[in-house]
Amino acid sequence: MNLIELENVSVYFRSERNRNERVGALVGMNLKIAPGEIIAVVGESGCGKTTLGKVITDIYQPTEGRILYKGKDLRSLTRQEYREYRLAVQMIHQDSYAALNPNRTIFQSLSLPLLQHRLVRNRQQAWDELYNLFGEIGLTPPEQFLEKYPHQLSGGQRQRILLARALSVKPSLIVADEPVSMVDVSLRISLLDLMARANKKYGISFVYITHDLGTARYIAHHGRIAVMYLGRMVEMNQIQAALDHPAHPYFHALIAAVPEADPTLRGERLRQLPLRSFDMPSVVNAPPGCKFHPRCPYAEEVCAREEPGLREYEGGMVACHLVEKIRAGGREGK
Repeated sequence: MNLIELENVSVYFRSERNRNERVGALVGMNLKIAPGEIIAVVGESGCGKTTLGKVITDIYQPTEGRILYKGKDLRSLTRQEYREYRLAVQMIHQDSYAALNPNRTIFQSLSLPLLQHRLVRNRQQAWDELYNLFGEIGLTPPEQFLEKYPHQLSGGQRQRILLARALSVKPSLIVADEPVSMVDVSLRISLLDLMARANKKYGISFVYITHDLGTARYIAHHGRIAVMYLGRMVEMNQIQAALDHPAHPYFHALIAAVPEADPTLRGERLRQLPLRSFDMPSVVNAPPGCKFHPRCPYAEEVCAREEPGLREYEGGMVACHLVEKIRAGGREGK
């Protein structure tokens, strides 16, 4: 049984310019998350990645479609079942400072959910639990961090604390929204390793949201990748297969745009894709048909007229009318 399933989920917000107009932040999303799985969600800013994460954690409720937790619709869960879900599905936010109460010590902030949900009996047990957890994630000596306020810690330390807070309630799934984007480059690998270790040791599933293909490949090297564009999923596959042979032109362009440090490898990379425009259209005024067609060098008349649905292709899923034609013409090549 899948841990979480999204069935044709859409999230619409009212436009600030026209209250009668709806803006699709997430449209027709279908996603299954298995226990112990890591899924990397990638795409440009404004593509709906964070909205997806907030839907999975029920911060946003879908305008259309439904979300299943262990096969049951979230809206039909009993009070006890919903409490179990809220503990099982945790989120790590991008801004570690905004995610922590500046007026509370780290111990006060992290012990509160343990006490409220009766995961421990008293403050001493909460201290012991957090002390051991901090030691496990490399915040040593733990007492120095538990007694401090958020402003007394570095960004990397605060991000580890957010991971510790998520782990403390024994979750089944953690949605990590750009967890290393505001952290020094030298610390990113250590944070990714902590998440990978939690996945392996405790069987925790991760939805890793990022715009950085390098960290996506690192954390989900045995998992899947989901590529989003203007609120839609345009490609999903095992991450290595997708990176080696991207099916959707948008994902091809994302990979080709990553700088190559070694000039001798330049010829081995996917060649640059000559996009018709470098600017992503506004989600408020999304183009008709395929949302990528104003930028796609392969676009034909059908692309402007009809929006493609996500369909199976070479072991993965892709939303493109012309993927077979592009491959047959050798235009995906290296």
